[in-house]
Amino acid sequence: MNKQTRKLTTVGMLCAIAYIAAALVRIPLVLFLKYEPKDVIITIGGLLFGPLTSFVITFLVSFVQMLTISGTGPLGFLMNVLSSCSFACTAALIYRKKHNFFGLACGLLCGCLVMAVIMLLWNYFIAPVYMGMPREEVAKLLLPAFLPFNIMKGGLNAAITMLLYKPIFLPLQRCQLRE
Repeated sequence: MNKQTRKLTTVGMLCAIAYIAAALVRIPLVLFLKYEPKDVIITIGGLLFGPLTSFVITFLVSFVQMLTISGTGPLGFLMNVLSSCSFACTAALIYRKKHNFFGLACGLLCGCLVMAVIMLLWNYFIAPVYMGMPREEVAKLLLPAFLPFNIMKGGLNAAITMLLYKPIFLPLQRCQLRE
C-alpha cells in the first residue's frame, strides 16, 4: 500500500471515529450545551496531516451529523464547521510552523481562544435563528453560557489531544504516515 493510500485510509478512519465520538459521547456542560469529543480526533488529523485535513474531516463529519443525529439542520452544520475548524485548523497551523511540544501547546491554546471568540460572534448572529429566540435573549447568554462552554470545550479538547497525540503519533510515524 503506498503512502497516499495509507493517508486516505487513515483520514477515513479518523472521520469514522470522530462521527462515532459525536454520536455516542455527549456530556452536558453548561445549560443545554453538550461537549462532544470529535474535535480531538479532528485535531489529531490536522496535527498529523495539516490544517486542510482538519477542514476536510470537519466538513465530512459535520455533514453526516447534519443528515443523521443533529436536530439543527444546515445552521447546526455551519456552527459545527465553524467551531471545529476554528479550534483544529488553528492548532494544526501553528503546530505545522513550530513542530515541537511548545508548538503543540501553543497551537492548542490558540485554538481554544480562537474558537471561543469565533463562537461568541457566530452565536450572536446564528443562534437566535435556530434557537427561535430574540437576539437580545441570546446576547444575554453569551458571557454566562456560551463563553464558559466554549472555553471548557476548548480546554477539554486541548487536554485530551495532548494526552493522546504522542501515543498515536509514534506508531503512525513508524508506518511513515505522518507528513
